[in-house]
Amino acid sequence: MDKCKASQTPCQIYLTLDRASTAASVPSVSSDPSGEPAPERGGAHTYAGAISWEYSPELDRDADPGEIVWTWVAFEEDDRIGKDRPVAVVGRADDNRLVALMLSSKEHDGDRGWISIGTGPWDRQGRESWVRRDRILAVDADAVRREGAIIPRATYEAIVSGMGGSVRSSAGAKSAGGKRANGGLFGRLRSMFGGR
Repeated sequence: MDKCKASQTPCQIYLTLDRASTAASVPSVSSDPSGEPAPERGGAHTYAGAISWEYSPELDRDADPGEIVWTWVAFEEDDRIGKDRPVAVVGRADDNRLVALMLSSKEHDGDRGWISIGTGPWDRQGRESWVRRDRILAVDADAVRREGAIIPRATYEAIVSGMGGSVRSSAGAKSAGGKRANGGLFGRLRSMFGGR
């Protein structure tokens, strides 16, 4: 602490606290300086319920499964702050919220938590994009800031297959193979780690 006072350069102080005993008395501080509080319209948060996989994109100013959209996404370490980012909408939750996966243009080759979806009109610079499959999000349609692009059907099916699900169209048809949607966190985890 004395070094910080004597120095002309800013110092960072890191605290390790017992979360259970200090949660009510000490506000959490994120180490990511780009974090912003949730906007009034809300945003996407971690989701662990059943998923109704659905492909029904339509660029009509309403977010639909099968689209890349932009919304505020809560940070994992502190869900009171986050940042605006693109997400791939892959289905619906039981309460009709949109279920989505974060997108990144950062290289994740060899990382089992990410699936490459190649390039597309959602990235103006033409960079390869990746979806994060080990953190599932749910977001109210009203919290989506804007639609970006339709995910090609083959790319969408590859994402859902990588998540261990099966696709139904907006008309409710089952995907090739006729499998039912694989809902719930345990089903997704089982399929991510080799079980079916």
